[in-house]
Amino acid sequence: MVWVILLVVGLLGGTLGSLMGLGGGIVVVPALLMLGSLSFLDITPQVAVGTSLLIMIFTGISATIAYIKQKKVDYKSGLLFFSASGPGAVIGTWLNRGFDTDSFQVYLGLFILFVSFILFIRKYLKPLPRSGKGIQRTYTDEEGLDYTYGYRIVPVLAISFVVGMLSGLFGIGGGSLLVPAMIVLFAFPPHLAVATSMFIILLSAVVGSVSHMIQGNVNWVYALALIPGAWIGGTLGAAINRRLSSEKLVFFLRLMLVIMAFRLIYEGMTSA
Repeated sequence: MVWVILLVVGLLGGTLGSLMGLGGGIVVVPALLMLGSLSFLDITPQVAVGTSLLIMIFTGISATIAYIKQKKVDYKSGLLFFSASGPGAVIGTWLNRGFDTDSFQVYLGLFILFVSFILFIRKYLKPLPRSGKGIQRTYTDEEGLDYTYGYRIVPVLAISFVVGMLSGLFGIGGGSLLVPAMIVLFAFPPHLAVATSMFIILLSAVVGSVSHMIQGNVNWVYALALIPGAWIGGTLGAAINRRLSSEKLVFFLRLMLVIMAFRLIYEGMTSA
């Protein structure tokens, strides 16, 4: 029964993470902690985060392959973002060591509430005016429409470092912050932002998961149950992103995140 639940968790995390460029950890980590609180799993916050980051490698590979076939990944920008998010992920994994279960649940719950707010306002976000300085790129979508976007290196590195650190700390991938930043600050077309975000998350997850493996924070049995669903979900989410409007799924995700957040905060505060 537990294996079936973990398979479904992996599928949901992979699908929703790939669909919106979140990485999937925003679903997997709270789900693992709640299964632990219900005595289905024996798990600590550190193991939940480490296992989630390992799962995101497979979600990232699956989704990135699908987005590469759709020609939506900006490799050069992705590698630049990763040059700062990678070191940030390592620092985040070491910061994670200081949390006990109760405090981690409260902080993760608060962060998830913030993420749900970002998801709520994301469709209203419009690119800020740009000066035209720095790196400029162009993208042509499937309908032949041309988009111009760009960024300066220092803001990109600063934002990427913070995103990577949060990824290593909470195991959530960082796409919830990265995608809106790419759209608003750097004028990335939304579909390109999601696809490139998954590429960055894949690279950051590799670095973060290796750091957690060194610390012994990966449960390989749980991972084996989660990986098949995450792999299928990564491909499925990319396919949905291409064909359908994701508004209904985003609404469902926001609702689910709010419920999980309040449950985590409640459990953390009442157990403290």
